[in-house]
Amino acid sequence: MTTPSFASFSQAEIDAVRRDHSSAFPTLRSDVVFWGIWAAVIAYVVGSLWFFEVYKLFSASDRAWRLLSSFFVWRDMDEWMYGQIYVGIGQTIGMAFLGTFLGSCAALGIGFLGARNTMPFGFLRQVVRRVLDVFRGVDQLVWGLVFVRAVGLGPLAGVLAIFISDMGTLSKLYAEAIENIDRKQVEGVRSTGAGPLKTIRYGYLPQVMPVFISQSLYFFESSTRSATILGIVGAGGIGMIIIERFRAGLYDQVAFVVLNVLIVIAIIDWASRLIRARYIGQAAH
Repeated sequence: MTTPSFASFSQAEIDAVRRDHSSAFPTLRSDVVFWGIWAAVIAYVVGSLWFFEVYKLFSASDRAWRLLSSFFVWRDMDEWMYGQIYVGIGQTIGMAFLGTFLGSCAALGIGFLGARNTMPFGFLRQVVRRVLDVFRGVDQLVWGLVFVRAVGLGPLAGVLAIFISDMGTLSKLYAEAIENIDRKQVEGVRSTGAGPLKTIRYGYLPQVMPVFISQSLYFFESSTRSATILGIVGAGGIGMIIIERFRAGLYDQVAFVVLNVLIVIAIIDWASRLIRARYIGQAAH
């Protein structure tokens, strides 16, 4: 079997192929569109850099260098209030854990109300989902500001902000997990004469609980970082210490606090992997 070469085709046959498969061959119009799109993208990027005054980075290079160097030059470490710092870190971890735990417990029930296969009343299901959209759509930092105004400064505002935000997102994730279960196991439990509660206990929960645990652990890790930011707006925790040190110009202490927060987050991530490997069956690599 021989492979035909282009020389074996006549010009008329080549023109016929071009006419029948015009999209496979470049044309002047396609080239203009291609390069026009690239020109528009480049113009947009350059215009955005100019609009956001990125050139100021070059004029502020000396000031930025002095600021960065102050993070790495630690002075008078014996005078730092370590007790206050580690109490703040403890509050941050407590805020993240309690907020995520309460949000997970609430989402466990709300998820069944928002799932199509466990809530037969469409109107009620849509109401639940729209309310969750409100909880999820408002940023956690905004919830922090709301609860600081409502209950005052302190960790309680942070716990409530994390609770509301995590509940909205986890409820949606839980509902999607419930809708994707294997229906045969549920039908098998129902065939034994089990009621609704026992059907949920033995038909639904064994299938979705590993997903619930994995998602809640991830949200606990994420909420630990979020709790640091919430503290900056007055919701307690290590964030309040960071903003106080920033305002006082104690950048070396800020760097020390941030380093400790990173270590705590790394430990939480390591512990979460162990829990997932133990209870969900994800073996460590």
